[in-house]
Amino acid sequence: MRIQENKIDKYIVWLLIISALVRGFLAAFLEFGNDEVYYWTYAMYPDWSHFDHPGMVGWVMQIFSLNLLFTSEFALRLSSIIFMTIDTYIIYRLGCLVNNKLTGFYAALLYTASLYCFIITGVFIMPDTPLMMFTLLAIWCFLSSFRPTEGSGEISSKIAGDFSTPLRSARNDGLLALGGLFAGLALLSKYSAIFIWSGVGFYVLFYDRKQLRNKYLYLSAFISVVCMLPVLIWNLQNDFISFTFHGDRVSFFGKLQPLDFLAEIFGELGYNNPINYILIIIALVALWKGNKFIAEMPRRFLLCFALPFIGVFWFFSLMRETLPHWSAPAFSLLLLFPASYLADKQSITNKSRRLPKPIIATVSLLLLVLVFGVLEIKTGFVPLRFGERANSVRYYGEGDFTTTIYGWRSIKDDFQKIREEKIAEGQMKESDGMIGLQWFPMANFDYYVANPLGVNMFGLRSIDKIHKYYWINEYRGGLQKGNDYWFLNESSDYYAPERYLDDKFEDIIPCDTISVERCGKPAKYVFVYMCKGLK
Repeated sequence: MRIQENKIDKYIVWLLIISALVRGFLAAFLEFGNDEVYYWTYAMYPDWSHFDHPGMVGWVMQIFSLNLLFTSEFALRLSSIIFMTIDTYIIYRLGCLVNNKLTGFYAALLYTASLYCFIITGVFIMPDTPLMMFTLLAIWCFLSSFRPTEGSGEISSKIAGDFSTPLRSARNDGLLALGGLFAGLALLSKYSAIFIWSGVGFYVLFYDRKQLRNKYLYLSAFISVVCMLPVLIWNLQNDFISFTFHGDRVSFFGKLQPLDFLAEIFGELGYNNPINYILIIIALVALWKGNKFIAEMPRRFLLCFALPFIGVFWFFSLMRETLPHWSAPAFSLLLLFPASYLADKQSITNKSRRLPKPIIATVSLLLLVLVFGVLEIKTGFVPLRFGERANSVRYYGEGDFTTTIYGWRSIKDDFQKIREEKIAEGQMKESDGMIGLQWFPMANFDYYVANPLGVNMFGLRSIDKIHKYYWINEYRGGLQKGNDYWFLNESSDYYAPERYLDDKFEDIIPCDTISVERCGKPAKYVFVYMCKGLK
């Protein structure tokens, strides 16, 4: 593909349209995974904050589903489709800002090729969906606000892209305040957004200390703090349980766990696209060797944001298990470096402006992963059950991660028949609720089975296991002594009733088994129990 610079804006429009259509199809076609269906409870029972995260992900689900007027997977994921489209355009504008339009176009393609950006924030509905959009907007505002002002005398040959044109001081100040608002909204999405402010702080302290005399910097920080007040008040009312929970997930001290560190590194490779990851490393090495392919000011600012972000989670992973997507926003911003590097390399060598092979490769890898991933989820053509236990009926499908996003839609009708039969026999009542032992797959059974049938789902264990269901229990009237409840148990994530329920109920009666089929073969089984007489 030959790149014509005067048509780059058109290329971007087509990229946004095609990306949105593909992601929209996936959003409607794929069932909810464990995490995102759990966040549906945030929209059902909105609050200023929640056990796991602040409230933003629930609020955007409410807004885009018209307060749950539409409750399909597509409706609840609609914000992801729209926000990721906006994200791609912002990363394009950031590329233009730090270098040129070609950099912006390459950055948009690399961003689209990231599994984290395309799938986790662009299809699935997660806290990362609003986090990524507000982070990019905040970075754009701060980056723009720190550019030279008219009359400052700071324009030099080292300034590239839009930085070659100074802004009026008043506009810089306005952007600085707006950056604080977006950073605050990012904090309302996920606590890791604090790294936006750590990046601003490091940049100001190391490279632009005159900003310490700028009252708008403090106004910006104040706006972010005001945005966080609902979260702080909620945590104050709930014994700071959310902060405690996340504090327990990371550790500054402990026994070294090199395997967890390796899992973090390989997870980052997968989430961010291995080719993207390698391109980032190549660009940073070139930068370290003195190749100045990106303007000095944005280079410093982006590194002040991204490197501490990544470094902190690398450090935590040395002590305990971490999740690779925690650091993904930093890698997403670092894509501006290989984008600028590739664009600059083409300009220097005066080669014909063809799409660089690494970008073709990374986009192609994304497409391959999407095709094979969807085929595997829907057909299970590659068996992911390993060992005799995973092939037994009780634990059938254990270890097959695709069952977490497949088969939920088919369970309701089979359970409805079982339920109606037992009610007709007088063994259960219409008003009997359901119980779950962990927030997942409890939320899956709630969304796909209990809620459509008008049955209340309750969490039976401690708050660290059932999370928001601790509060949902109260909203739904609470568990009642002497009442009977249904319990649905997956073979792929099996909970032994005799271990977890015997001391909770007078009697546990297995009554039926539901086979979840995939291409005419069982993918997993769901065991149905009647739990009689809550003690």
